[in-house]
Amino acid sequence: MEVHDVNTPGLCAARLSPAELAAHFDEAHPPLTPSQAQIEAERCYYCHDAPCTTACPTGIDIPSFIARIGQGNLRGAAQAILEANPLGGMCARVCPTEVLCEQACVRNTQQTQPVEIGLLQRHATDALMTQPQPPLFTRAPATGRRVAVVGAGPAGLACAHGLARRGHDVTLLDARPKPGGLNEYGLATYKTPGDFAQREIDWLMSIGGITWRAGQTLGQDMSLADLLRDHDAVFLGLGLAGVNALALAGTDSLPGLPGFRDAVDFIADLRQAPDKTKLAVGRQVVVIGGGMTAVDAAVQAKLLGAREVTLVYRRGPQHLSASAHEQDWARQNGVTLRCWLAPQRLVVDNSGSGPDGPHLTGLDCVRTELVDGQLRHSDETIHLPADMVLRAIGQQADFPALQVSGDAGRIALKDGRIVTDDSGRTGLARVWAGGDCRHGGRDLTVEAVEHGKRAALDIDAHLRGTSLTNAAMAAQASA
Repeated sequence: MEVHDVNTPGLCAARLSPAELAAHFDEAHPPLTPSQAQIEAERCYYCHDAPCTTACPTGIDIPSFIARIGQGNLRGAAQAILEANPLGGMCARVCPTEVLCEQACVRNTQQTQPVEIGLLQRHATDALMTQPQPPLFTRAPATGRRVAVVGAGPAGLACAHGLARRGHDVTLLDARPKPGGLNEYGLATYKTPGDFAQREIDWLMSIGGITWRAGQTLGQDMSLADLLRDHDAVFLGLGLAGVNALALAGTDSLPGLPGFRDAVDFIADLRQAPDKTKLAVGRQVVVIGGGMTAVDAAVQAKLLGAREVTLVYRRGPQHLSASAHEQDWARQNGVTLRCWLAPQRLVVDNSGSGPDGPHLTGLDCVRTELVDGQLRHSDETIHLPADMVLRAIGQQADFPALQVSGDAGRIALKDGRIVTDDSGRTGLARVWAGGDCRHGGRDLTVEAVEHGKRAALDIDAHLRGTSLTNAAMAAQASA
């Protein structure tokens, strides 16, 4: 196999050897050893009314599971986690614990390091997932009720598990060939190497009562009216399939320009690639955006062998949606962060023909500044050499028609997302929604899980002819 290097111009694969790529895409943060987990568990104060539990969107009883780790009861620890969060293993890997539970840890008030809650959670759930064990949860007697869950991301999976556990039959539908949503297709490979996402899903679906149907797109393969006709309730965990538009000069006349693509597609290709030596990456890569997706794409481009990777953002560093932890991670991996730059034009060399046709040579940006709170463009242009440009400027709703004729109400949208109440009920009878497609969330995996979990409780109550107050739902969700 021909191996290029970081100085080879243009888009090419195999910039690094297989051994280098394997090392680069191994675990970014290794798990705790048993002795490390024991020591870390003993640092917990086991607070009553613990602020870390309050800070967890799924309400995991953190002191309880850490205490069980300290007692050597890893199965009990995993049960405490998965009762509250059926995707607790993945959340332990990808949750921004530094701004959630660990930020709330009382050890911070003593100017010491918080307890490593995320690593302890992973230690407990990994122990359950990696060794054959009796089921943690059993399914209730079948109710004969059927629920369609559209979207097999974190919200849909949590909802499906909660409903199946309560005895309902669930049809889980998704357009992709594998379940998992962003957990399978949208996260940096070094965060979840191997097949952990699918192993966790296998565990979740082992409860029974969940029928998986791949390649099913709402609005193409079935309608909402079809689902409501054949099921007693519907949960929409549609995610955000669209990508925000980016007005750049030079793009309209060159559709499919090599090297210019969406960061989410670049990350999905990385996640699914059996052989990373076959993935092409530029020598000089520019990523446009300031969130976690931008950081994930930028770091992975560097790990694939790009010589230079620059992340550009039109506002200041204080406005980046990527956390300080993620920004530091990008810098540690050799990514240059440049703020106050607004992309304006792709620079393309049109002199080639055939396979050496038009290709990227750079990105022109203008400097920006805040004037009276408004972002203004200056007259200064900055040219960034680039043979690959990735767009990571956020995703938006790309929903098919969600309305159903009749008097059953309607699904309202706000800012392009579905409006629901706290339990996930939409304005349309028998339809719930959650996850990134739901208005008012923070686009966190752990929050999507909570949406699915709460919706499952409310759907179950609806199907049984009962009702749940918010207080009762919260109590059941944390029970």
